[in-house]
Amino acid sequence: MGRAAFFVIQPITTAPTKQSTPMPGKQDLSETEIRSRYITKALEKAGWKLNQIREEYYFTDGPIRVGNEFTVRGKALFADYVLFHPNQPNLPIAVIEAKDNNHTLDAGIQQALKYADILDTLFAYSSNGDGFLEHDRSRTVPPAQRELTLDAFPSPDELWQRYITAKDLDPAAQAIVQQDYFFERGGRMPRYYQRIAINRTVEAIAKGQNRALLVMATGTGKTYTAFQIMWRLWRSRRAKRILFLADRHVLIDQAKNNDFRHFGNAMVKIDGRTVEKSYEVYLALYQSVSGTEEERNIYKQFSPDFFDLVIVDECHRGSARADSAWREILEYFGSAVQIGLTATPKETADTSNIDYFGEPVYTYSLKQGIQDGFLAPYKVIRVRLEQDEEGYTPAEGEVDRYGYALPQQHFVDSDMDKLLVIDERTRTVARRITEYLKKTNRFHKTIVFCEDIDHAARMRRALIDENLDLFTEDNRYIMRIVGEDTTGKQELDNFINPEERYPVIATTSKLLSTGVDAQTCHLIVLDQNINSMTEFKQIIGRGTRIREDFGKRYFTIMDFRNATRLFRDPTFDGEPVQVMEIGPDDEIDLTNPESTDATTDTETSTDGTTNGSGQRPFVGIIEDDQEDQKRRKFYIDGQPADILTEHVQYIDAHGNLVTQSFEQVSRKNVLAIYQTLDDFLQHWNAADRKDAIIAELLDQGILLDQLQDKIGQDLDPFDLICHIAFDQPPVPRSERARNVQKRDIYTQHGDTARRVLAALLDKYAEEGIHLIELAQDQSTAGVVFQMPPFNQIGRPIEIVKAFGGRDLYFATLRQLENEIYRKA
Repeated sequence: MGRAAFFVIQPITTAPTKQSTPMPGKQDLSETEIRSRYITKALEKAGWKLNQIREEYYFTDGPIRVGNEFTVRGKALFADYVLFHPNQPNLPIAVIEAKDNNHTLDAGIQQALKYADILDTLFAYSSNGDGFLEHDRSRTVPPAQRELTLDAFPSPDELWQRYITAKDLDPAAQAIVQQDYFFERGGRMPRYYQRIAINRTVEAIAKGQNRALLVMATGTGKTYTAFQIMWRLWRSRRAKRILFLADRHVLIDQAKNNDFRHFGNAMVKIDGRTVEKSYEVYLALYQSVSGTEEERNIYKQFSPDFFDLVIVDECHRGSARADSAWREILEYFGSAVQIGLTATPKETADTSNIDYFGEPVYTYSLKQGIQDGFLAPYKVIRVRLEQDEEGYTPAEGEVDRYGYALPQQHFVDSDMDKLLVIDERTRTVARRITEYLKKTNRFHKTIVFCEDIDHAARMRRALIDENLDLFTEDNRYIMRIVGEDTTGKQELDNFINPEERYPVIATTSKLLSTGVDAQTCHLIVLDQNINSMTEFKQIIGRGTRIREDFGKRYFTIMDFRNATRLFRDPTFDGEPVQVMEIGPDDEIDLTNPESTDATTDTETSTDGTTNGSGQRPFVGIIEDDQEDQKRRKFYIDGQPADILTEHVQYIDAHGNLVTQSFEQVSRKNVLAIYQTLDDFLQHWNAADRKDAIIAELLDQGILLDQLQDKIGQDLDPFDLICHIAFDQPPVPRSERARNVQKRDIYTQHGDTARRVLAALLDKYAEEGIHLIELAQDQSTAGVVFQMPPFNQIGRPIEIVKAFGGRDLYFATLRQLENEIYRKA
């Protein structure tokens, strides 16, 4: 249905003269009009071309708020203007925030500075159409701010000269920095944080820095970022020959076949014992060029100065260790610029990315990615089992299932499935996983992280018992995918492919914890003791991708081992901190989870193939249980393993994980906006549009539809908030509508007006306040009156006339809204 114009009754007059309709003053103009009439024109007059000016520049997608099983997106951030480098359309230089002329010149400067900080621009401006307030973020001494007239806005050349002076870029560095990104029509465009990562890295190298570290959360496009860095340095001839190193075939092949394909015939993958030196871009596994003891000199077929640039993917792995064979490769090519990429920089007493690569050039965290709406948020279901909580002490002389005597010791939760196996415990975990999937979607991809390959096999059997119907339809519904199981490994590609239905549930130990791009993983189950922060981050990263086209907007973590305690660790999502050497007289904090990091850097292939040199390539963490064979496990039957407690945790509006009910989280979020009931009532009553307050609540993670569902009554958002946050008795919409019908507002009008009011109240009782607000808006009221039953009452002009004219019509609808929210 098309939007109808609202019909306004006016007295018949003679044609107005030019003098009788004066042009509005500047203070009567909207912000949009101020922008078009004054700010944009001032920029064009200063020499800025339209392709350098991005107006209403959206740079986030808006956070996804998660409640029960529903989600809503919050507001995306945008700047009124972002100005880009004259010859580099991916280098933002300035941000401008506009206000209407009823604001002061500096009214938008704080917002401009906030966005300039996020977008990494040097210059921030505020304008109300009278001029500009400039803040030069490169200045460390006053005056950083100055007022400019509309005619005095800096030209592109002037801002660029100030930029290169502040950045200390000589002509050679400028040529590198001005090298554009790779772009193809209809192709991928970089997100704001990728631009920052790319630009900062290229700029640092252009200025002579020879090592750099980029820390970017899983799912934020490290490979694409690496490609654009390589492309710009290659095209500018700063890096004529490039080596890209990774530790898994899948990472090399994905890069080669996707982002890196644009290098064309200049690129080759090192895949044998001899190498051809006529290429410019080389992709290789660490293990392919280091190999076994007798083959470790493959990389030495290149001269030490052959490469100008070496990029190390997942550099938290072997290259982080000073004594590793992988480090030897980097040290051999020590004259090359070297860039490390990781989501989880490793900083322990003997392993340090920062020690080698230096402080990160840029960090984009999981928390920021979720807040921006680029990464999937999560909710946590923490389940504690009786045996885990209380432990188990064998009776004297007790033997296990196979007749082995149980040691006289108290087994605690960390011993479960490592030293002591209680089959009923495994069945309880499998039953709880299945209950959750049956409640949500039994075909949501699920990864169950187990203690070892034996535990993964037992968990698979228990899950089959709980899901025999779907397993009978296709035995790939549940699969164990571990390094020692060829059949399971062959299904890995199908598991991570969003287009493939099977496998659905994968039980594993280490193989899926890192580098596996499981884009549609909805459920991550932790039934593994995790003490390494690096490993924990990598596991959580398996679920952080958003695929809205496949219904994936968030994921759930079901934790049976209290591993999610690591979310509370300040290092979980903070800046990486280098671990300093500890002297003999220094105090040692034995509570540091990294001190018990048992994760091995030994790797094994996911496909069982060799790397062309006869050496089996490494791909995932090894699933070898030789240690288990040395360490006796005890299997006992007949012991109950009931669920003792279960808590659900949500991410609140500030990105913190809180252990509260959904209603408690909503209450907390409301009270963060409105401290008292009077404060809320004042804002509600003063708002011209209630929709604006509702939108603000949604943006803060208060999912009104879910609150409605939990309470089970048809409540207005007003009553939902009053009830949840301020303990007021809920009043259903139908009751509010009946209360209004008893009041004087009905008796003041004739039959036609009363029919309109009655219809609006009926719509309110059924759907809420939204339609009444549309009917109050001059731009949308005509649309409302084309809907039934209003179109059966009369034409818009007749409805307005029934209320006594336009002004009385709008006044009556405002009165109607006030009556709805009036106390009984």
